Amino acid sequence: MDKNPDMYSQHISQQFNNELEEIKNQLLSMGGLVEKQVSDAMRALIDADSGLGKAVRRKDDDINQMELHIDEECTRILARRQPAAIDLRLVLACSKAATDLERVGDEAAKIARHAIKLTEEGEAPRGYIETRHIGSRVRRMIQDALTAFARFDPELAFRVAQEDKSVDLEYKTAMRELVTFMMEDPRSITRVLNIIWVLRSLERIGDHARNIAEHVIYLVKGQDVRYIGLKRMKEEVLKDNS
Repeated sequence: MDKNPDMYSQHISQQFNNELEEIKNQLLSMGGLVEKQVSDAMRALIDADSGLGKAVRRKDDDINQMELHIDEECTRILARRQPAAIDLRLVLACSKAATDLERVGDEAAKIARHAIKLTEEGEAPRGYIETRHIGSRVRRMIQDALTAFARFDPELAFRVAQEDKSVDLEYKTAMRELVTFMMEDPRSITRVLNIIWVLRSLERIGDHARNIAEHVIYLVKGQDVRYIGLKRMKEEVLKDNS
């Protein structure tokens, strides 16, 4: 498939073209900020940097405002332009993806909060290795999901969905190990619980990255691939719609 970043319709109205391009660019800008939030939250955790953790939490309001602005712009385009086909799917995908990005920002703020708590306790708990690894994987998922959106690339989007399944399995393994560790050493419970909540936030971030990837497939293929499983999703991605 030719991955053309300008695949949506071209209109007699240049203004309409500009509006569609603008909401897409706003979404990608929001995605860049959210991606940095996740990266900074994980760095605050690993480096025991409470100052960085507090900065991440303060930035959460900026992300919320970006979501509101994108949602307002999408609503305005729907009301004034009454888009159809690929244009309508682009507007809807941007609105839904903005919601997922806002929720990723919320999870980053939660990670930052737990990073601050762990820094104040002053002792690195069990689970940092697993947390660092899963954190790296979900950050790549966000990057790839946004790249897929920018390029209208359903095949890259599908790979994000595949990665989410792998992350879920790694998350479950890490959770079992940490629960066992707490049972063996009850003194560690408070510290390890903070790591468990971080892992839970990372798992949710992976879910939201997958959601964004599914929005890309819907945008390009016109097929809602939620809840259908990876096998059928792959069939839809590879289907020739021409």
